[in-house]
Amino acid sequence: MKKLIWIGCLSYFVIGLAHVVLGSILPVLLQSYNQNYSAGGELIFSQFAGFLAGVLVSPLLNRRFGKRGSILIATGLLLVAEVAYSFLPPWEWMYVIAVGAGFGFGMIEAVIGTIIIAAITEGTAVAMSRLEVLFGVGALVMPLIASPLIAAGLWRLSFLIVAGFTLVSLLFWGRGHFGKLQSVLDERAPLRDKTKNHSTKTRKPLPYSGRQWGVLGLFIVFFFLYVGTEMSLVNFMPAIFIAKLGMTESAAALTVTFFWLAMSTGRLFAGVIAEKISYRVYVLVSCFITLLLFILFPFATHRLAAFALIALLGLFMSGIFSIALVFSSKVLPGAEETTPSIMIAAGGIGGAILPLLIGWAMDHLEVAKVAGLLALFAGILFLLSLAAWRIRLGRSSIEKGQII
Repeated sequence: MKKLIWIGCLSYFVIGLAHVVLGSILPVLLQSYNQNYSAGGELIFSQFAGFLAGVLVSPLLNRRFGKRGSILIATGLLLVAEVAYSFLPPWEWMYVIAVGAGFGFGMIEAVIGTIIIAAITEGTAVAMSRLEVLFGVGALVMPLIASPLIAAGLWRLSFLIVAGFTLVSLLFWGRGHFGKLQSVLDERAPLRDKTKNHSTKTRKPLPYSGRQWGVLGLFIVFFFLYVGTEMSLVNFMPAIFIAKLGMTESAAALTVTFFWLAMSTGRLFAGVIAEKISYRVYVLVSCFITLLLFILFPFATHRLAAFALIALLGLFMSGIFSIALVFSSKVLPGAEETTPSIMIAAGGIGGAILPLLIGWAMDHLEVAKVAGLLALFAGILFLLSLAAWRIRLGRSSIEKGQII
């Protein structure tokens, strides 16, 4: 079990690197190709499209190749894509590579999340928060690696560094032995016997029924809004600080570092706290405090106060994604194989769409109104978390002593 968690952590570290490597070197990449930022946005959106496809296809490949087989396929594809990036092929091919890279790390995230939630029945939130810590570390480390490489004119090596860690992860998954969990990782769905079609019930494409569809829809909107809000904050935080407080670009860039440091720190404790106070209470309280901090943000006119608010936002938002992912799976028993993929996909869509809205708002609205828009998103998140707190499904889990 420990080996599975730590190799999963390595994979999430790789995902964190891969998520931000394009953004870290985007200005010099576009300059090298003589492209504008619109083309850069299209490149990042292509990677998102691949991410979404990888998340949605993962349940199908899990049944066909087993979970470990799916991870090997996805990790191998990510490795090839990162190496291909480093060769700087014609610009049109970069879109194809971006789709492949996104498909790879999207599928890795979905499959490992499914494994942890389905295979670990005790301390699930702790395990998921550990994974999210390593994701945050990867997202934090990549810009620090890319910066000196850009200064030295060796920015193409950023892709090869990601490829190197991806190769290590591939070797661990390929050669690792996981004891009793080996059968779970390699299990494949049996091929349907056509001669028994008349004597067996038709399998439902999605394992939900009755009120579960409403709960599923609630969590889909929740993840759409949460990831969209987080990505909007991360991508436009420096611009907001420049416009609001007159900070320089280099100083404003530190806000992202502060945020990710706080996120990574908070994730160290999120799982333990959630297990003690219950998943539903953790998500509710975290969303409520996040709303309060977003409301206070426009009133932070001093740099120290603004940085403190950003650090607090990182701390209290740190566990929302992972704990809500576990919560949604526990409250929808029998759907552990599909629910994580659906929620991660919903988050991916929000992470692409809401930043587009905030980007438009930055061009057309005052900064205070942009901050108000983020507070509006946080307010809806709180209302959704309040609705989730009142859910009384998943009684089989409660009967087994799992407090959700």
